[in-house]
Amino acid sequence: MEWFESLFIRHSALQAVVVVSLISAAGLILGKLRIGGISLGTAFIFFVGIVAGHFGLSLDPAMLNYIESFGLVLFVYALGLQVGPGFFSSLRSGGIRLVSLATGVVLLGTAMAVACSLAFDVPLSDMSGILCGATTNTPALGAAQQTLKQMGLDGNGAALSCALTYPLGVVGVILAIALLRKYFVRPSDLPAPDPEHSKNVYIVSFRLTNPAVFGKTIHEIAQHSHHRFVISRLWRDGQVSLPTSDTALREGDELLVVTSPDEVEALHLIFGEQEQKDWNTGDIDWNAVDRNLVSQRILITRPELNGRKLSSLRLRNLYGINISRVYRSGVQLLATPDLTLQLGDRLTVVGEAATIRNVEKILGNAVKSLNEPNLVSVFIGLILGLVVGSLPMQLPGVSVPVQLGLAGGPIVVGILIGTFGPRLHMITYTTQSANLMLRALGLSMYLACLGLDAGAHFFETVMRPEGALWLALGFAITFVPVVLVALLAMRTARLDFGSAAGILCGSMANPMALNYANDTIDGDNPSVAYATVYPVCMFLRVVIVQVMLMFFL
Repeated sequence: MEWFESLFIRHSALQAVVVVSLISAAGLILGKLRIGGISLGTAFIFFVGIVAGHFGLSLDPAMLNYIESFGLVLFVYALGLQVGPGFFSSLRSGGIRLVSLATGVVLLGTAMAVACSLAFDVPLSDMSGILCGATTNTPALGAAQQTLKQMGLDGNGAALSCALTYPLGVVGVILAIALLRKYFVRPSDLPAPDPEHSKNVYIVSFRLTNPAVFGKTIHEIAQHSHHRFVISRLWRDGQVSLPTSDTALREGDELLVVTSPDEVEALHLIFGEQEQKDWNTGDIDWNAVDRNLVSQRILITRPELNGRKLSSLRLRNLYGINISRVYRSGVQLLATPDLTLQLGDRLTVVGEAATIRNVEKILGNAVKSLNEPNLVSVFIGLILGLVVGSLPMQLPGVSVPVQLGLAGGPIVVGILIGTFGPRLHMITYTTQSANLMLRALGLSMYLACLGLDAGAHFFETVMRPEGALWLALGFAITFVPVVLVALLAMRTARLDFGSAAGILCGSMANPMALNYANDTIDGDNPSVAYATVYPVCMFLRVVIVQVMLMFFL
């Protein structure tokens, strides 16, 4: 029996690995079960951990804290790397709207906490813990406890109520997403199944009828109009060609233009007659559009091209080819001359077959070379994320310095490195499968330890007289705001369900619910929306719980 105790009971590094692995494996297996058409997926690890903790399974406190912290940091950093390339474009195209809706979730939940404290005679100190548990925000709990200590009050009630309501805070958001999907989501609310066809790029054709641009070169038109576009093909006198920046346009030229949706109307005024054919459907055979030209996607796999401007390669002038679009992390980008290339980008190249084969040699197009992991950027990012997360920031009117913490710092740094790393010639590319592995491993470690920690006193707290009331109030604070804001987002703001689910998960600081949303909703919209709103909402929750205690206690 000694070997059994050494593996499962006696605290050690070996025992910690065995216990966390066992809980994670059991949770993942049970998470595949569907109850009422709903499966919890990875989140089930949390509940297996609670049960294990209740029956006396435990880890060394220092080891538990290490595994829990490392798992969370690994998950959020990998998430930041994934959404980084498309983060700022999404912020420009509707980020303010996403953040506004997420702020509504935070404010509505806080207002409910204050109202419930008055209506049910729950001390506001305990209610602050209920609020932090219901919103799964442990940094906010730390801020609340510090504020209570400064006010000369005991913060143990806040910690206990947070531990009790935390599990339902996790499952409440997942349940809300599942119920919304089943009863309120229309087919039109679901995002497109292929994220590569997100409408960051729009293809349209024009017949040149505007006399003001007759005889002008493409470079002159682009320079004077200040609009972003790429002319992919030009038909003149029945012949197709690949125009260069020096090509002069003539009356009656037919142009195939790649641009963004919001530029179409302006280009209509510049070029003239817009043809009605829809070039944005997924079933177009681009190689059948003309017989002389071939359209092919080429993968950038040569490290020396990472961080270089597209214009610096001079591919159009040297090889007579045209690059119309760039696919990066599920986001479709316009191939403008100032675009900074990244390892793993897929370029849509148009030209003659022999010429494209030469361009392949320049860009790489060797999938095998991308399979090598680039761990240097991962470890550097983790270090920088923890440094940023630990920096104290003093906000006006708040007595306690605010920190981004273990979750906030790494996700911010992950987004920045994923976006700007290539410009500093950092190789930040990871395959989708590698990124998913990092995220799943980190989340499993985090959930297993979180469940073990909460499970030790979970059931005995439930049996206390106030336990049932705390549970009910916590679930209401979790469930009601997210459902109301989700309906507002889909019906009034006209957001797709994926983006709405990401807002809910980010505003509630709930990576488990995000994982559920990613498993059940096609595309990267949930992750992008989550990363957009998460840093802002985390700041807001840390500040607002302190404001609530200072003003109403």
